[in-house]
Amino acid sequence: MSFLTLKNITKSFGPNTVVRDFDLNVAPGEFVSFLGPSGCGKTTVLRMIAGFETPSSGSIHVGGTDVTALPASRRKIGMVFQAYALFPNMSVRDNVAFGLKIAGMPRAEIDTRVAEMLDLISLGSLADRYPYQMSGGQQQRVALARALAPRPNLLLLDEPLSALDAQIRTSLRDDIRRIQQELGITTVFVTHDQEEALSISDRVVVMHKGRADQIGTPAQIYNRPTTRFVADFVGKLNTFEARVESPQSIFFAGQNIHDPRHTDLTPGAPITVALRPEALSLRPRPGDDLSLPGRVLHSTFLGSVIRAQIEVAGQQVSVDMFNRADATLPVAGDMAEVWFTRGDVLVLPSVM
Repeated sequence: MSFLTLKNITKSFGPNTVVRDFDLNVAPGEFVSFLGPSGCGKTTVLRMIAGFETPSSGSIHVGGTDVTALPASRRKIGMVFQAYALFPNMSVRDNVAFGLKIAGMPRAEIDTRVAEMLDLISLGSLADRYPYQMSGGQQQRVALARALAPRPNLLLLDEPLSALDAQIRTSLRDDIRRIQQELGITTVFVTHDQEEALSISDRVVVMHKGRADQIGTPAQIYNRPTTRFVADFVGKLNTFEARVESPQSIFFAGQNIHDPRHTDLTPGAPITVALRPEALSLRPRPGDDLSLPGRVLHSTFLGSVIRAQIEVAGQQVSVDMFNRADATLPVAGDMAEVWFTRGDVLVLPSVM
């Protein structure tokens, strides 16, 4: 069952089409992230859901009701922006209460609801402070409480963590996910940060040039990208230009690899083969059944990870290995074998 349905959404500004043929079904209580680079259309889709933009074509349903033509004020949607958008002349308590006052809720009920919201974001002791007296992370928590106070049907978050430093960003994203699960509210989250999207979402919509390139769980998006763009955008990737030898056989980096997972490859067709750096090792592990000869170019100590750059078949390949107390960095100039399993090989179309 879908709570939020976007069907064949297109949005144009004059001659420029920024969203095209966009379809999405979001289940009740689901947390879905729109992930993509600047200009891919993700915020435009969010603004259409909110009612700030009207689709050029297509329809939007929330809870079974067609809201495509409804103004934002009638959609019962809570929204949190990147820039907080708090009222500077109002205390924390009054900011959270603002939407409830507009709705005409009795004062006693407002006080009770505001107390609930401040407890939810763990800022009850700061109720009388003003935004300028608070950190960015605290201000964004207040913005979240204000959006949730009127009990919206749907929560929209437009890059709410972008203006915060790394440590606060990580803490707040965990809080957002905790609160979302606690309330069971259907949520759409916009971000260009893949770690944010992968860490807190039930599903991720990777957007590219106004379209949903791939929709799936974080594990599906990362481990089994279906397009070249998704593979390149999400995570780090080693790619090899390759050739299909037979429907189940691929030739790359001087080797012919039989892969029974593929039955629809066209013999002779050019394709791209990809391997994640963490799927590779310089020592054989249980299950590793393939290797490529190479030479160490250099290596870097990154704390929990050692990243080695290996020349394989004339190109540079990144190999990420977990650090251990007895680990030694690969030495530049040494010969090496890069090990992996055939199940780690991603086959992608050569065209982006």
